[in-house]
Amino acid sequence: MLPAVTATRYVTPLREGGSLPGLMEADDLGTYVVKWRAAGQGVKVLVAEVVCAELARALDLPVPALVTVDVVPELGVGEPDVEVQELLQRSAGRNLGLDYLPGALDFEAGADGVDPQLAGRVLWFDALIGNVDRSWRNPNMLFWHGRLQLIDHGAALTFHHHWPGAEAAVARPYDASAHALLECEPDVPAADAALASRVTRSLLENVLAQVPDEWLEDDDDAVRTRYVDQLLARLAARDAWLPPLVAAAEAGGGGRRRAPRGENRPAWLGPPPPEGMTQR
Repeated sequence: MLPAVTATRYVTPLREGGSLPGLMEADDLGTYVVKWRAAGQGVKVLVAEVVCAELARALDLPVPALVTVDVVPELGVGEPDVEVQELLQRSAGRNLGLDYLPGALDFEAGADGVDPQLAGRVLWFDALIGNVDRSWRNPNMLFWHGRLQLIDHGAALTFHHHWPGAEAAVARPYDASAHALLECEPDVPAADAALASRVTRSLLENVLAQVPDEWLEDDDDAVRTRYVDQLLARLAARDAWLPPLVAAAEAGGGGRRRAPRGENRPAWLGPPPPEGMTQR
């Protein structure tokens, strides 16, 4: 299971997107970006965050540490925004926390430092999980102490929002045309050779075991098995989605516009540091 902490102080809402995650301090002295069980599409987003992040970690892709955060509604009494107060009250109990990365740089500040091997592995991984939210407009990647960090996977695993249609998603091609790493010359064939054999039933079962029971449907063991079977089927269908992915990677970004420095920066990180200054 994921490490469990208890929130001790609600710092501030992070006003980006529709889910209003909150910055919170916890009893382990850590600070976390907390994603609420009552926000957006509910706990399925939290399930996707855990499954994708822990699968990425198992494949040696860089992701922030995850914890579950127990929250009591009284922590939000000082928040003047009624919407935020109500969201926190509805989310009392176990929520998801991502390690806060102070001083992190937005993706555009370090995009040239992503080597083709890592770019290829991230692109392959996103195709496997069906991540629709890693575009150049919203890359969901940061640089922290010079290392790329992958964040925000709640929009992946779209099949679990409608299980009757999950089979149709198995061989569906992945649209990489707007992927943020296309201009980094991603080496997708090398990524497939390195990662495909590592995605096993045992690994996926270990990943799904980290999802709290209460975030799953009634028969949680059966639901975990459905996720495992779906991802293994997706992996086995690489003949359908890998060739177009390789073609897209070889075509590159086609000179797509890169956002001005800081445009894609999460609001909770504040303004980007001056040119030439690195994070501490």
